Amino acid sequence: MRCTLWRHKAQTLRLPKDGLRDGLHVELKATPTIYEMRGDFQLTVETLKLAGQGALYEKFLRMKASLEAEGLFADVRKKTPPEFPQGVALVTSAHGAALHDMLTTLHRRWPQLPVVIYPTMVQGDTAAEQITQAIQTANRRAQQDGVDVLIVARGGGSLEDLWAFNEEIVVRAIAASTLPVISGIGHETDFTLSDFAADIRAPTPTAAAMLAAPDGAAWRRIYREQMQRFQRAMAYRLMQWAQHLDETARQLTHPQTRLDARYAQLHALRQRMAHAWQQQTRPLAQQFGFVCSRLLHQTMQPFPQHAAWQKNQRYFRDAVQRYLTRCAQSVESTQTQLALLNPQQVLERGYAIVHRGKNNEIVRDAQTLDRDETVHIRFAHGEALADIQTINPYE
Repeated sequence: MRCTLWRHKAQTLRLPKDGLRDGLHVELKATPTIYEMRGDFQLTVETLKLAGQGALYEKFLRMKASLEAEGLFADVRKKTPPEFPQGVALVTSAHGAALHDMLTTLHRRWPQLPVVIYPTMVQGDTAAEQITQAIQTANRRAQQDGVDVLIVARGGGSLEDLWAFNEEIVVRAIAASTLPVISGIGHETDFTLSDFAADIRAPTPTAAAMLAAPDGAAWRRIYREQMQRFQRAMAYRLMQWAQHLDETARQLTHPQTRLDARYAQLHALRQRMAHAWQQQTRPLAQQFGFVCSRLLHQTMQPFPQHAAWQKNQRYFRDAVQRYLTRCAQSVESTQTQLALLNPQQVLERGYAIVHRGKNNEIVRDAQTLDRDETVHIRFAHGEALADIQTINPYE
């Protein structure tokens, strides 16, 4: 059956170097037509490839074995793409469906991700050189363009259609790339040498875009969940702090209240001291009256008893004086101790109490004050308001 292969179709096909010849087994996709001028039935060829594995597939296996022996496909050479890339470079055809699919996927997953396109032919005699130049340009301009991951992709096709990605210069350019390379060449069942050299192989261009861009919807969901957990944790912690603050506020005592309590304690001690003095001196007074009566009786006796009376009087007077001296010293010591407990005495020595805020909080540390803050100062005699100008904390 007569077959027609038009010139513009033949230019897009990768034919053997010696061209088509008799006896060559090929597989072709064609459309049945009729050549009206002669009335001949013919097939108009759309695509053509060698039948079976053919020489092209054998060449593929030889190149794969050679490059694999060099270590170009080793896992130790693989780089991990960033989880959140700054920008993505695309090496693909400017007019293919693969570009549209990748742009749509990238925009859907991470709309704010910058994308730089390096258009190139992906099929034909000059495609390998253009792909290599595009990969090298993307690496050279990576910092300038703000990209840190590279996608090399095209749509599906036959072995001949994908052959540009099996060329050695393309494979070596991918292996030498400083940018992590994600390959998305052909369909899921298509494999090229570029897939083995790439850092990550995706089954389709769309899958390559999904590997390059983070899932914005998933991250937004995670962010919302984390924010909800954070808000619950903060609400719980704030509640704990509020409870602790309330408990601390209940335990605080106003300085005036503490001073009043000390004044009441001092008054009670004075009363107890006066009562104790009365209790101690009453028996002595009774004894003194009894002794005086005896002395008076002795004075009525003859002269020898008078001398004894004078002696006893001196002894008694000295004993009473010593006892009163000890009592006076005890009273003085007690009064001194009571004076030390009196907060007013602290103020009399030149100290002052500094309050701040509406709650009259006592200031114990100068570092807690702010410049130009107004404080309330209580002295031994009177009170005053002061504005803080300079803070000099002790180290």
